[in-house]
Amino acid sequence: MPELPEVETVRRTLQHFVLGHEIQSVEILYPPIVNGDRDLFTQALSHEHLLDIDRRGKYLLFRLDHYVLLSHLRMEGKYLYEPSTTPVEKHSHVIFHLDGGMDLRYHDVRKFGRMELKLPEEVDSTAPIKDLGPDPFDMDEKTLYQLCRQSAVPIKVFLLDQSKMAGIGNIYANEICYRAGWHPLSRACDLSKKDVACLLKASQDVLHEAIEMGGTTIRSFSSNGIHGLFTQRLDVHGRDGESCHRCGHTITKMTIAQRTAYFCPNCQKRKRKRGKT
Repeated sequence: MPELPEVETVRRTLQHFVLGHEIQSVEILYPPIVNGDRDLFTQALSHEHLLDIDRRGKYLLFRLDHYVLLSHLRMEGKYLYEPSTTPVEKHSHVIFHLDGGMDLRYHDVRKFGRMELKLPEEVDSTAPIKDLGPDPFDMDEKTLYQLCRQSAVPIKVFLLDQSKMAGIGNIYANEICYRAGWHPLSRACDLSKKDVACLLKASQDVLHEAIEMGGTTIRSFSSNGIHGLFTQRLDVHGRDGESCHRCGHTITKMTIAQRTAYFCPNCQKRKRKRGKT
């Protein structure tokens, strides 16, 4: 599933191609992709201009003249910007016909992605946007420490909770735990203020590096020359049985809350109780 770096990469890429375009018409080829009234969706978007693209966690927010289009890529969704004359691929499910003879096509092999049209004043109060925590880049140590103190779940599970910090998924949760040096089963409430500061810095550093390298899950990108090179930087995710880059110990994996955790048993120590602050 695309995580914060992948969605941010898609956002930045699409901004270069679609901003300023007028949507002339919309075709919905697979209706379940669109939440709500599909006829209203197509009618309302006609002659709207693409003014900006924002991101909240893993959601893209296409800002138009009078509406905001919320889009979640889920497992394998991606946007294709291509000439209207290009044959429509099998898995292109929503097509935005733009001026200048171009299309913005939503392509999704597994059909899990969703999009929904909202008025600007409705966005912040719309589930699930209203339930999202801040980006790790907008989080501060004091707030994060208070959230950790109130949570007895493993730190790996805590990082995946979008109501705490939005945008982190399984890949980056594994990398963040490794970078911070904490075993993924360490409880969030056992982290000291110093530990939390380390965790926040690791979160911001890992995500920033991933964004700069175009992310990891390249299947979910716009197909406009973007390649997810952070795969080359992964320290633990997907590397079970291989040697730790730091100490040479064997990377192992385990299941935590139905998600696979990859970690180095030697480098990542389990916190047993809250340390001194």
